[in-house]
Amino acid sequence: MATKGIILENLSKTFDPKGPPALSDINAIIKPGKITGIAGPDGAGKTTLLRLMTGLLLPTQGKVIVNGFDTTKNPEAIHNSLGYMPQKFGLYEDLTVMENLTLYAELRGISKHDEKPIFDHFLQFTNLIKFKNRLAGKLSGGMKQKLGLACALLKEPEILILDEPSVGVDPISRQELWSMVKEMISHGTTVVWSTSYLDEAALCDEVLVLDESKLIYNGIPQDLTKQVKGRVFETSHYSGEKRKVLQNVLQDTRVIDGLIKGDGIRLVTKKGATLTDLKSKLKLQPATPIFEDGFIDLLGGIKERKSVLAELLEQLPVSKTDPIKAEKLTKKFGDFTAARDVSFIIKQGEIFGFLGPNGAGKSTTFKMLCGLLTPTMGRAIVLGYDLQHFPSLVRSRIGYMAQKFSLYGNLSVLQNLNFFSGIYGLQGKVKKEAIEEMIEIFGLTPYLSESAETLPLGYKQRLALACAVMHRPDILFLDEPTSGVDPLTRREFWLHLNGLVQKGMTIMVTTHFMDEAEYCDRICLIYAGNLIALGTPDELKRSISGKGPMPTLETTFIKLIEEYQNSEANNELSA
Repeated sequence: MATKGIILENLSKTFDPKGPPALSDINAIIKPGKITGIAGPDGAGKTTLLRLMTGLLLPTQGKVIVNGFDTTKNPEAIHNSLGYMPQKFGLYEDLTVMENLTLYAELRGISKHDEKPIFDHFLQFTNLIKFKNRLAGKLSGGMKQKLGLACALLKEPEILILDEPSVGVDPISRQELWSMVKEMISHGTTVVWSTSYLDEAALCDEVLVLDESKLIYNGIPQDLTKQVKGRVFETSHYSGEKRKVLQNVLQDTRVIDGLIKGDGIRLVTKKGATLTDLKSKLKLQPATPIFEDGFIDLLGGIKERKSVLAELLEQLPVSKTDPIKAEKLTKKFGDFTAARDVSFIIKQGEIFGFLGPNGAGKSTTFKMLCGLLTPTMGRAIVLGYDLQHFPSLVRSRIGYMAQKFSLYGNLSVLQNLNFFSGIYGLQGKVKKEAIEEMIEIFGLTPYLSESAETLPLGYKQRLALACAVMHRPDILFLDEPTSGVDPLTRREFWLHLNGLVQKGMTIMVTTHFMDEAEYCDRICLIYAGNLIALGTPDELKRSISGKGPMPTLETTFIKLIEEYQNSEANNELSA
């Protein structure tokens, strides 16, 4: 009988004989009927490893044995028992949900006679039954991922390989994806789940951590977390001073990681570090370690400790008016209302988080405030100007980084920098100096002639941020700027943002990553086009905690939406 699971023996993969390997001498056993997580920084080799497991790539050295079959010798035997969902899953956006299911059923050899019960099961399973006639291109990000997973599961696979299936997906949809996958496990399916969300990696039975093509950890997540026990601390009640406090603490090399958490900060320290002075100065309290703490420790801690970008900028003058005002913003597309009477004010030097599930109306509201969409009703006032009447006076003073990579993929890195500097009105010597500064700050020199679409994800984000800030804007709009990037790259990104707001820049950001939302000064939660909660991260958490312990922001997000749904349902019953 064939051995179940996946065996990796001395596995190496090289694409360029003159360059470094993509994977080097990997040895591991992926156990059957378990969820094994694959984690690591951008470019560590995660996607290459998954593609080797599917047989889409062949090893340069070593072997991959899947359910007893060598991927080199018996690829067909493997493909028949495998479900695979790549990062960019091949949904046909001009086909409906039902048409996509039908196409993938034919590709998997499912007979017409068996289709209906299978489709009915997965439409119920994914909560897509009401959307079965909607074009896939019109689905929200979370719905697309659930449809993609359903297509991969149509012929129940013995092995399911998922390459970052929850990127760009809100917490509720992520929870639903996990429920779907856990049901598969109950049927005996072996799951390999690559992820940049380390809270997901912590839920796996085992995890492989890759770095620079090598396997640096192979075991249960809890064992890695234990390695930082006694070295994780939190301190609270810094409020407006939290960024300055964190900036100072990060200069201490005993600290290997530091993050803002609500009104305070969270730190991880070096093994064996003596912290008497630091504890007394900051009133540090021990905190429970999480998997991400162990991951950052395993990788040697943060690489960047100050923002050269922020140091370069001059302090912005104090504004006499609030930089952003949303006044009863409403946007309708035919009979559908995407945003309804959304109102809030964003102060200068504030990071304002704009949260909500996929399809809640975030990007629509966001685009109205950037001048990219005209409101049906209400006003978007930016830097004191009504965008509907004075858009050109505002555009040169804002920076924008879109949800889907906003640069031109067919242009090189240098061409993108030249193009966007011109769009923002930079000319001559000022333009030349701004481009040179961005190249140096973001380490873009080795990539200048490469097309933007071929860059590693972390460098795509660096380039996009460089293009958005090179003209020194007063306001920065960021729509899911760190979606899919690894924790170290995310920390580097937020190091810059924390520095920029201290220089008086105002930042509005959307994110599905709840730990990232902790870094914001205030959060606005939108659902079904309505603003349902507004406050600091800790205020929102306290609003649902009662007298119990402080919940996580992810729990808060889900609970507030559930409370709103229940309230609306009760209103309908009483009407």
